[in-house]
Amino acid sequence: MSTWERNIKDFVSYLKIEKGLAENSILAYQNDVKKLQEFSEPAKLDVKTIRFEHLKDFVQELYDLGLSPRSQSRIISGIKQFFTFLVLEQEIDVDPSELLEMPKIGRKLPEVLSVEEIDALIDAIDLSKPEGHRNKAILETLYSCGLRVSELVNLQFEDIYFDEGFIRVTGKGNKQRLVPVSGTVEREIGIYVENIRNHLDIKKGEESYVFLNRRGAKLSRVMIFTIIKTLATAIGLKKNISPHTFRHSFATHLLEGGANLRAIQEMLGHESILTTEIYTHLDQQFLRESIISHHPRNSKV
Repeated sequence: MSTWERNIKDFVSYLKIEKGLAENSILAYQNDVKKLQEFSEPAKLDVKTIRFEHLKDFVQELYDLGLSPRSQSRIISGIKQFFTFLVLEQEIDVDPSELLEMPKIGRKLPEVLSVEEIDALIDAIDLSKPEGHRNKAILETLYSCGLRVSELVNLQFEDIYFDEGFIRVTGKGNKQRLVPVSGTVEREIGIYVENIRNHLDIKKGEESYVFLNRRGAKLSRVMIFTIIKTLATAIGLKKNISPHTFRHSFATHLLEGGANLRAIQEMLGHESILTTEIYTHLDQQFLRESIISHHPRNSKV
C-alpha cells in the first residue's frame, strides 16, 4: 500500500469514526484527495514532500479544466481537511494547504453546460432537415471526445478507428493523440455518412473530411459556432456558449464523475502542469475505459 493510499484510508476512518460524517460526504472528501493523489504521483510527490506551490498548480489545473468555483471550492475544502488531519496525526509538521485560497466569486470561468442542457441542445436538432443528422453527429463528437473546434473540422476518415474504439486527433503544434470514441458517436457518424454525406456532390480535395457543408466542402469554424448559437437560441439557453463550451463540459463532467485526472489531461491534449519531463503516457486501453465508463453520454448507447 502506497503512502497516499494508507493516509487516505486513515483519513476516511477519521471522518467516519471521529467526525461522524455521512457516507456521501466521506466519499466526496475521499474523491477530492484521490484527485490530488493522481496529480502528485507522476511527479513522485507524497504527503511529506508536497508543498504549497504544488497545490497551487493543482488548483490551476482544476481551473483549466473549466470547473465551476463551487466545484473548485469543494475540492479545495476536501484537500484542506485532509492536511488538517495529517497535522493532527503528526504525519506532517506544516500544513501546505494553509494559504490555499478559495476561488474568488467574481473570477471569470468558462461556461459549463449541465448534462440536461446538452441533451436539450441535441434534442432541439431538426432531424427532418438534411443537415440535422450531421449537426447531431457534430455535437455528439464535440461533447463525447472533448475536441477543439479546429480538431473537429479537420477530422478525416483516416483518423477514425471505430473497431479499436479510438479517433486520432491532431491538436496544437501538430501533436497527435488518441481519444476514446463512444458507441453513440460511432452510431451518429454512421447515420450521417450513410444517409446524408454519401449523397453529396463532394468538392475535389475535400473527400477525406468527415463533416461537410451542403456544397460538399469542409465545414468552417464559424459554421460550427453558428450551429451551436442557433440551437442555444431555440431552447432559450441564456448562457454564452461556443464549441469550446462542450470541451469544458466534457472535462468537468468526467472529473466530477470520478474519472482519472491524468486520463482527462491526455484526452484534452494538455501538457503536464508540472513539467513535460514527468509527463506520464498511460496505457491506451486504461484511458479508454476511464473515459468511456465515466462519460454521461455513453449511457445513451
